[in-house]
Amino acid sequence: VQLQASGGGLVQPGGSLRLSCAASGFTLDDYTIIGWFRQAPGKEREGVSCLSSSDGSSYDADSVKGRFTISRDNAKNTVYLHMNNLKPEDTAVYYCAAAPPSAYGCYIPRNGWTYWGQGTQVTVSS
Repeated sequence: VQLQASGGGLVQPGGSLRLSCAASGFTLDDYTIIGWFRQAPGKEREGVSCLSSSDGSSYDADSVKGRFTISRDNAKNTVYLHMNNLKPEDTAVYYCAAAPPSAYGCYIPRNGWTYWGQGTQVTVSS
């Protein structure tokens, strides 16, 4: 039972990447809240984007609004993070996460997330 994140790499400023997060051992359909987090060296893990199909709530950090888009494909049991116009400050390890339905929607406490991916490194540099 795991989430497997992939798609990270080295990209120049202004470039794009698509991160994928494939679920195995469980049905992503049952986990209506999906999210992406990131952690840069020396910093705490922060929420990047979230989508909750149970209550329709969503969240994008101010720093990524208009540039990042979260989506899911339940048929493929996969979550995506589409990242455009990448900046050096987007450099971090990115983690996906999944949670069951919650009244909090995308604002569930950090310990409310059931599954976490192992992380994929994104480096934005010229």
